Amino acid sequence: MASYSLRDVLEGLGVLSSDETFKADLHVHSTVSDGSCTFAELLDQAKEQGLSHIAFTNHDTTHGLAEAARLAEESGVRVIGGIEISAYDFERGRKVHVLGLGLSEDAPAIAALCTPTLEKRDANTRWQLEQIIRAGYDVDMEAFERLSSASTCAYKQHIMAALIDEPYGTPAYKALYNALFKGGGIADRDIEYVDARDAVRAIVADGGLPVLAHPGQMDSWDFVPELVSCGLSGIEKYHHDHDAADEEHAQNLANHFGLFVTGGSDYHGVFGKPAHLGERWIEG
Repeated sequence: MASYSLRDVLEGLGVLSSDETFKADLHVHSTVSDGSCTFAELLDQAKEQGLSHIAFTNHDTTHGLAEAARLAEESGVRVIGGIEISAYDFERGRKVHVLGLGLSEDAPAIAALCTPTLEKRDANTRWQLEQIIRAGYDVDMEAFERLSSASTCAYKQHIMAALIDEPYGTPAYKALYNALFKGGGIADRDIEYVDARDAVRAIVADGGLPVLAHPGQMDSWDFVPELVSCGLSGIEKYHHDHDAADEEHAQNLANHFGLFVTGGSDYHGVFGKPAHLGERWIEG
């Protein structure tokens, strides 16, 4: 089956004309979820990196997309409303992330599906924080509350920023994170996520285009046929955790199922890798 192109998608969304070229980062997180940069800061960075388009894909929420669109009018960078839904493949026992592109802030099907996830995550993060404090760690509560209050819920990244003055990815940061949140650590507890098929359906119901996020990172390749049957439109080919084999696999699946391919940095600011916005992109 012939896949359709991202150009077709962008033109269909009304953010690209037929005679324009584009350089787009279609996977970006802001302070609305677990990123460290505001919409305005990200738009400034996008302009500095020479990006023509950026998609804000915060976790499990479309909150703030109206503000982002307003700010984009002033910046000259075109914004695509999006989301990244934290989901699960219950048959295979794997996490699956589903991007949605072409969304507005008013997304009732997504809100109905994802609001419980935000509530569970917030409660779980605060439980994790309580365990860490009880264990005697020195937590800067003012910093935690400042960071988490800007988001739709609290995240582990907010705890870490209140615990250690070290950048993400340094040996000290990794050691502390793994000791607390991995391998039976005192704060090693996760939440239950929504079915990835329901995530795809909700995005479609709200007029968006569902895209399988970084399948090479989460080994979600086998789920593609089922997600396509629910309305999957695209697959993320370019991502910092994808190697050449992953990119080839994504392209082959796109060709077979008639999907468009996307790419993005999955930028979280100082709360994650890569080092800068637009480190991974897609152009045409």
